[in-house]
Amino acid sequence: MPSVPTPFRGRKKPAPPSQPSFPPVPAERAIEHCRVFVDGESLPGEYSAHSALETVAEYGRGFVWVGLHEPYESQMTKIASQFGIHELIVEDAVMAHQRPKLERYDDQLFVVARSVNYRDHDEVKDKRQIISTGEIQMIMGSNFIITVRHGAKLPNLAYTVKDEQDLVELGPVAMAWKILDMMVDRYSEVARLISDEVDELEEEIFTPNLKFDVDRIYMFKREVLEMKHAIYPLSAALKAMVSDHKDLISTQIRSYLRDVYDHELVVNDLVASFDERLTSLIDASVAKVTMQQNSDMRTISAVVGMWAAPTLVAGIYGMNFDIMPELHWAFGYPMAIIIMVAVVGGLWAWFRKNHWL
Repeated sequence: MPSVPTPFRGRKKPAPPSQPSFPPVPAERAIEHCRVFVDGESLPGEYSAHSALETVAEYGRGFVWVGLHEPYESQMTKIASQFGIHELIVEDAVMAHQRPKLERYDDQLFVVARSVNYRDHDEVKDKRQIISTGEIQMIMGSNFIITVRHGAKLPNLAYTVKDEQDLVELGPVAMAWKILDMMVDRYSEVARLISDEVDELEEEIFTPNLKFDVDRIYMFKREVLEMKHAIYPLSAALKAMVSDHKDLISTQIRSYLRDVYDHELVVNDLVASFDERLTSLIDASVAKVTMQQNSDMRTISAVVGMWAAPTLVAGIYGMNFDIMPELHWAFGYPMAIIIMVAVVGGLWAWFRKNHWL
């Protein structure tokens, strides 16, 4: 029996992309390219979906690769009818915002992966744009693969797989492997860039007397969490592709998928370590700010204490009493000043010795 996507809980399911009611948008508008692969090579030229299927039928081998960009429901429905795609796949392909997953519908596989892109924090105005994510969906049958991208970039694989003809000859799943391999490689690149930023933050936090921006730590914490949510669920999908569905995925392709799975686990560990390091940096920065505030309060208290002594002496001799022996003494004023200075000097020396100043 076909698996059914997990329903949305606690919130409404997002509506499919709006489309003009008149005039109707042709399905061809959503097609970025339609190519035919035979014996691992891309045949020259572009095809319509109908002509591509006819060409594969004439050769008796090969497969069709159709690339779609954010199709409307009517466009996706028309293309699905040509390729015999399950209706539940159509719904997910139009909705987007899916978690990375692998689902099987009879003899068709539906894979969702999220792309991750990194922009330096000095290049963006909105700090939430440092890490942006997109979505790539792959629908695979025996003689076709349809890729649907939402907010993600996908290179023309007709040129990137020229050196891997033997693998492409194995069918549509080989193309899915290539896409997943490129995406996981991009995960690794982004992880390295984030690692440099986290190292820089650590240096700022643990360098004495160096000012640091706590907000920047929270910003990267949020971005790392977004990347974590985008890539973590893909591990389960890759693991299922390696261990399950052996009637649809050949042994050779599973070996290559296992390599992608291993790399994805490494990136997951890196992102998890970034999350833990940033949490530690937040704790360290809070502790450092608290220590600095305590030091400032001690300094302020020391200064106030130093000024309290002369204030006390001045307050005593500022009382309007006639019977005070020092009031009529010729050296009363100089002596009061000397006492004030001596007390302040003694307090200053004591505070310095105890590192309050």
